[in-house]
Amino acid sequence: MPPPPDSPSARFSALDRLGLNLHAVFDVDRLPAELLADLRRHFTPAHPVRQLILIGNAGRALWASVKAAGLDSADPIDDFSVRAVARWFAGQLPGHRYTLLYPGDRPVGLQALGQLAGWHHATPFMVGILPGWGSWFGYRAALLADTSLPVTAPLRVESPCLACAAQPCIAACPARAMEGGGFVLEKCLAYRRQPGSPCRARCLARDACPVGRAHRYDEDHMRHTYEHSLRMIERHF
Repeated sequence: MPPPPDSPSARFSALDRLGLNLHAVFDVDRLPAELLADLRRHFTPAHPVRQLILIGNAGRALWASVKAAGLDSADPIDDFSVRAVARWFAGQLPGHRYTLLYPGDRPVGLQALGQLAGWHHATPFMVGILPGWGSWFGYRAALLADTSLPVTAPLRVESPCLACAAQPCIAACPARAMEGGGFVLEKCLAYRRQPGSPCRARCLARDACPVGRAHRYDEDHMRHTYEHSLRMIERHF
């Protein structure tokens, strides 16, 4: 049976069909002080802000939608997500306004918001993990809005890493970036930069994680994501 047309799940159903199937709505005045301090610079008297809407994807469906759209751009995932959210907002929330924080150059703590939503649990390989989906999810849009949507209850789930005694991700990392109980970014970056490195277009540690394996990204999605991140690394580090 489909959800009632005025239910929160129905309101986001158009995004679900595109693979943007994670959503969380926060009242801004209930956000932690450190997050709220970063956001206040975007508040203006002409644009009252009541809520922050976080949108993500879990699994492979988003990449299928991106490919079907045929976008010819440097970052088709971001471009597709921004356009999809704009269409969704205009259709579902006419008369309201929003300010896009992400993607963009406005700072916002995505992982901190993911933790508040119950999506994000830390892993040794520094990518968040969501029970059921594993690490195969991502943050696609964050916006401030003058809406009064029902606030989303956080997911109450335990990190699967807590019950993982084998920790195959640590053994699978050829850079040995996670030995010693922490993550050494310099080791990871140096290994990824090597010519012919198997980590240029994937993360072998992430691949080794057994959680949510059925939702692992397609090879071309993986290649796009990691090659894009490597270009950013080579530009800024």
